[in-house]
Amino acid sequence: MPDLAWFAWALLGLAAVIVGLSKTAVPGAGTLAVAIFAAVLPAKQSTGTLLLLLIVADLFAVTMYRRHANWRVLLRLAPAVVVGILLGVLFLFAANDEWVKRTIGVILLTVIAVTLLRRRMGRVAASEGPHRVAAATYGTLGGFTTMVANAAGPVMSMYFLAARFPVKEFLGTAAWFFAIVNIAKVPFSVGLGIITPPGLVLDLVLVPFVVGGAFLGRWLAGRLDQVLFERLVIGFTIVGAVYLLV
Repeated sequence: MPDLAWFAWALLGLAAVIVGLSKTAVPGAGTLAVAIFAAVLPAKQSTGTLLLLLIVADLFAVTMYRRHANWRVLLRLAPAVVVGILLGVLFLFAANDEWVKRTIGVILLTVIAVTLLRRRMGRVAASEGPHRVAAATYGTLGGFTTMVANAAGPVMSMYFLAARFPVKEFLGTAAWFFAIVNIAKVPFSVGLGIITPPGLVLDLVLVPFVVGGAFLGRWLAGRLDQVLFERLVIGFTIVGAVYLLV
């Protein structure tokens, strides 16, 4: 069992609840969990430990929203995501923790700025979804950020918001996307040594908090209107990106 102070356990428990909540109600909130884990645990160990909790939450999200996914969008993203994951693996070998956090923070803020600018200019997505160039760009960034820091939630949230998905279609598409991607990351994470025995023990303790957060999110999702949902996603994304920069 990891030797942590009581307040560290409290923070990790809160982060675990946020993980479940972010998968079933407010996707952008997941970045806060990333920040908490990185503050309490060594940076790379936090990535591996958090990954397994994310997979547990993904399974609940897929079960709850499995009928609402947009598979055309997911298939369009797939090639770019694979490229992004491979780039992320290479980046983890070459960069230190400080460079990783700052790079992701810059990417997230840039994505937010571009998305809000497009909305202000009145450019809406076509019926077939965002352009293939956007899919390639967001997919690569999503694959990269999820590999290096489990921080693809905000990137992909901006992409799905640009597609103007209703709340349940947004959550269903995101659920399948992250379930597939996070499971695919496990072999790489084991090879990089960021999934550790102490991390597995920690995950066993925190799983009930993830499950509770997932059911809380399911209850909230049915009560969020579209405008509030989108504002929460953008707000949590900005908070998470700023944290990674400072």
